[in-house]
Amino acid sequence: MNSRYFAGVVVVLFSFLALCKSDTPANCTYGDSVGTWVLHLGVDGMTKKVDCSKNFKITNNYTVHLLFPDKAVDAAGNVGFWTMVYNQGFEIVLAGRKYFAFSKYVKHGSKVTSMCDQTQLGWAHSTDNSNWQCYYATKMHPSGTEIRTHDLREQIVLQEFQKHRKYIPNKDYINQINSAQSLWTATEYPEYEDFTLAELNMRSGRPTVPKSFAGPRLRMKRDRLSRNSDEFIYFPKQFDWRNVSNVNYVSPVRNQGACGSCYAFSSMAMYEARLRVLSKNSVKRVMSPQDVVSCSEYAQGCAGGFPYLIAGKYGEDFGLVEESCFPYNGKDEPCKETKSKCRRHSTTNYYYVGGFYGACNEYLMMRELVKNGPISISFEVYGDFKHYKGGIYQHTGLGDSYNPWQITNHAVLLVGYGTDQKSGKDYWIVKNSWGTKWGENGFFRILRGVDECSIENEAVAVTPVD
Repeated sequence: MNSRYFAGVVVVLFSFLALCKSDTPANCTYGDSVGTWVLHLGVDGMTKKVDCSKNFKITNNYTVHLLFPDKAVDAAGNVGFWTMVYNQGFEIVLAGRKYFAFSKYVKHGSKVTSMCDQTQLGWAHSTDNSNWQCYYATKMHPSGTEIRTHDLREQIVLQEFQKHRKYIPNKDYINQINSAQSLWTATEYPEYEDFTLAELNMRSGRPTVPKSFAGPRLRMKRDRLSRNSDEFIYFPKQFDWRNVSNVNYVSPVRNQGACGSCYAFSSMAMYEARLRVLSKNSVKRVMSPQDVVSCSEYAQGCAGGFPYLIAGKYGEDFGLVEESCFPYNGKDEPCKETKSKCRRHSTTNYYYVGGFYGACNEYLMMRELVKNGPISISFEVYGDFKHYKGGIYQHTGLGDSYNPWQITNHAVLLVGYGTDQKSGKDYWIVKNSWGTKWGENGFFRILRGVDECSIENEAVAVTPVD
């Protein structure tokens, strides 16, 4: 696909392949992470302001066994918890301390080597958020399969193409979508014509995982709910946090623009909504995604990030600030010094729904949503979704091929669910961050119970503290 003269559908394919930006280029699997690791610890007694890129020196080694599915054990017999964070790294909570680091990678020209038996320098601190130190980890007895290389040449070529090409409307593609199914309606959005193809892709956040790196989803049976369980029977048939006894607990829809900051908007939207729920709608803060984009070392700014590390870890470790403190401009601008003058609002008790990454399902999401408030979820955006206008979205397969791997590239907020009386289809109700003119006033519905576009794969919950 190297010609701009290919027919309509190929133009759309160029438009919406989410391959130009990533969180980090590392691509590590669950199997890479299970095993015995040595954590090489630096000087302790530091504060959260510690700069792990400067003058790191090993002072101690700590051996940890990461066991299936989520148990961490040290040599002294202490038992704790661990989870993957997508394919980017892992967090360990053990013996009163938390450890998080991104997986290591090396770039040589267009080639990226994921070194999944090692991590980059990361952060460790006590569970009360004191006594910080830096560390990195190496895996004992690696198999050799943890190191693998992939070539970004095609992505780089495509990225350059996209940087210099404006979006071109394609009515034939819209007509094909609407002719292929009757559950939802597609439309052309005039504002897309103001974007380059690269800018449109940034709105989806993360890149598609190379098939050679991907693996089928780990499906857990622990803590499962089913449609036949007693608890499920008592779930409301319809539920929407925008209207619970005529009260709306969901903050207004916003627009992330051309920055890949969906993870920040999803995280802030979850904090805002859950704070409204906890305060019985008496506290209606609007939080700052720009602070996350510019200031968090747990994400990569406009190049992407993960709600688990933002709504959860960043919110707990550093706190979140309000929009008035650091207004959103959708760019990778420097972290403002004035942020220290703003009050920071904390989160706590962050977790993947199901307990750890890979343990999620429809019913656990429903339970978490109804009991505790809206949750941050992620799914894979395909080309046809960008044209969603209304109805119950299901990927058509037009313009790009369906990928069966459990991959996600866009973070949003789950606010409700229901069943369509006409079609009988179950659906989720989801808040997007593409403005109120998109979709159903900024929201969309998508098939529920079939893991459509991996939407039942990566749900995150947190508890606002203040």
